[in-house]
Amino acid sequence: MLTFTPDELEEDILADLMEEINELYESSEQTLIELELRPADNELQRALFRSIHTIKGDLGLVNFSPMIPLLQHVEDLLDFLRKGQVDYTSTMSDLVLLTMDRVKAFVEEVMQRGKADYDNTLHEQLVLAISRVSPENSTEHERLLTDAVLLLNPALDVAKNDSTATTAGQVKAPVLASTGIPKDISSEKKQDVLFFRELMQTVERRSNFWAGKGDRIAKLAMYINDVADNIIDEDQLAVASYVHDFGMAFMPMKLLTKGDTLSENEFNLMRSHVYKSARLLEHLDEWDLARKIVMQHHERTDGSGYPLGLKEDDICEGAKLLAIIDTYDALTHARAHSEDKVMSKKDAVIHINKQAKGQFSMKWVRLFNQGMTGLLTKGH
Repeated sequence: MLTFTPDELEEDILADLMEEINELYESSEQTLIELELRPADNELQRALFRSIHTIKGDLGLVNFSPMIPLLQHVEDLLDFLRKGQVDYTSTMSDLVLLTMDRVKAFVEEVMQRGKADYDNTLHEQLVLAISRVSPENSTEHERLLTDAVLLLNPALDVAKNDSTATTAGQVKAPVLASTGIPKDISSEKKQDVLFFRELMQTVERRSNFWAGKGDRIAKLAMYINDVADNIIDEDQLAVASYVHDFGMAFMPMKLLTKGDTLSENEFNLMRSHVYKSARLLEHLDEWDLARKIVMQHHERTDGSGYPLGLKEDDICEGAKLLAIIDTYDALTHARAHSEDKVMSKKDAVIHINKQAKGQFSMKWVRLFNQGMTGLLTKGH
C-alpha cells in the first residue's frame, strides 16, 4: 500500500473538484442506465467517454497521478466503444461505475486526511486487465471485462460465459447494485422502470430532504431481496421502490417542511399519500404487484398500520420488506421534522430491531440484519 500526498491545494479547489466528480458520476449513472436500453446509441457512448475524459483531465490539473493510468485505460476502452470497435455490455457499465467509485473515494480521502492510501499493485493489475480488451479479440471481451470488474470488487455478482463460470450449486454473495434498475428484465420493463425512476427524480426536487431517495431505497431493497434468494419479483420491487412515495409530492409545501409534530388532521392527510401513489399504477396491469406493495408498505404486522389495518399474513412480502427499507432510509437521512436526529447506519439497524415486534415482519428483519451486516463490514 502506498500513500499519495498532493501538492498543497486550496480547499475550494478540492471542493470544486469533488463537486464536478459527483455531477459527472450522476450523469454517467443516468447514461449507463439509458445504454442498457439503447446499447448502440452513439451519443450516449460519446457522453460517457467525455465524462471519464473530463475527470481524468481534472485530476491531471491537480496532479492526482495515482488515478490517471486507470482512468486513461477506461477512457481508451470507451474510445473503442464510441468508434464502434467494441460492443457495450452490462459488465462494462460495472467497470465504469466501480472505477468512478474508486476515484471518488480517493479524492474524498485526500479532502479529509490531506493524503490517500492506494494499492499500486492492484492498479497495475487493473490497467493490464483493461488493456487486454481490444477490437481484435471480441469473443474474449466479456471474460476480460469480468476479470477487471472482479479486481475492483471481488464480491460482485457477474455472470461468466467461459470455462471459469460458477458451477451449479455454488452461491454468489449478494452485492449492492450500482443502480436501482434491474438488469435481467425485458427491455420493455426496463423502459417502464426508467420512466418511474425519472418521475421520482422530479418528485425529489419538491423537497430539499428527498434527493437520491428513490435510488437508495431501490438499491437496498433489491439487495436484501437478493439475500432472501429473490423471493420477490425484482422488477415489481424496483417500481414499488420508486413509486411508493410519489403521492408525497402532492402534499402542501408547508406540511412537507413543517418541523413540528403533525396534528391529527395533518397526519391523516400525509397518510393519504399511499392512495395517491398507488393510483399511478392503477391501470397498468403488468405492475399490479408493485401497486399492491405501494398500498401496503405502511401496514404493520400487528394490524396497527394504515391504510387498511392489515395483519402480517395479509401483507405481501414486498410491502413487508419495503416497510423496513423505508424506515431505515428515514432514520439515516435528514427530514424536516428530524433534521438533527439522523442516525448512523449501525444505530438505525439497532433501532429497527428494537421496534420490530408488531411493526415489521421478523423474517424480513432477520434478512435485513444479515444483509446489513455484510454491507457495514465492507464500509458501505
